[in-house]
Amino acid sequence: MKIYISVDLEGLGGIVQWSDVSQGGSFKQYYLMEQLRALLRGLGNNYVLISDSHAYGDNILWEITKEFPNVEIISGGLRKNYMMTGLDESFDRVIFFGYHSSIGTKYSTMDHTYSSSSIYNIWINGTIVNEALINAAFAGLFNVPISMVIGDDKLKNELKVFKNLFYVETKTSLGRYSAKLKPMKTLLEEIELKAKEMISKPKNIFTVFKFESPIELIVELSDTSRADLVEILPLTERIDGRKIKVVHSEYQVIFDTILSIAFLCQVAKTIGR
Repeated sequence: MKIYISVDLEGLGGIVQWSDVSQGGSFKQYYLMEQLRALLRGLGNNYVLISDSHAYGDNILWEITKEFPNVEIISGGLRKNYMMTGLDESFDRVIFFGYHSSIGTKYSTMDHTYSSSSIYNIWINGTIVNEALINAAFAGLFNVPISMVIGDDKLKNELKVFKNLFYVETKTSLGRYSAKLKPMKTLLEEIELKAKEMISKPKNIFTVFKFESPIELIVELSDTSRADLVEILPLTERIDGRKIKVVHSEYQVIFDTILSIAFLCQVAKTIGR
């Protein structure tokens, strides 16, 4: 069996504020590696490709592959398909690890969608989406289902479209920078046990997620300067001061547009200062 894991940080147990997930964060790698080891123990000797997908993609310690020689890691930032780099039709299932809810979710820890500083909202086909749905639709391009998600309680409420999903609730979010944390031992055991149970199930019980074509993307930026930048992208239509729209029949184009917007908006931080 081939398993693909897309790794984020904000949805992990023990993480409640931006300093916890920043470079040099005192607890970032400890909490990440402990929970990741629990997941990999549960997955057994199956081949696993891990996409290190938080910020610059420099969070997972390479040394974990000594303990788990069946694991390969994609590391580093500015790469094609970013959180889903390396996924193709040869994989049997996808796991989202450390994922979080969409921006604007009430009482949700560090809620955002692809860019906490630049993107205010994302709609696809009229529905507000989170990173899990955006990335699940990318997996759908290869007919690979989403089988397991590790994240907070608020994200769980946003993923009802997935059938038979194995969900590990890492914490109860109480606000943007607060959460109730369960005992670490309890969480690690739950991750390992649910992973073991998940891989025992046939692939066809899980949901392959796709958006109906033609696909309409609307992105609301945090301010007009970012919209000024983004509207230079091909296929975009500026529909008001902060919103742009793209309509296309192919989801890869929509996915690439979201990534382009997130990366391009980093430039806005250097303009007008």
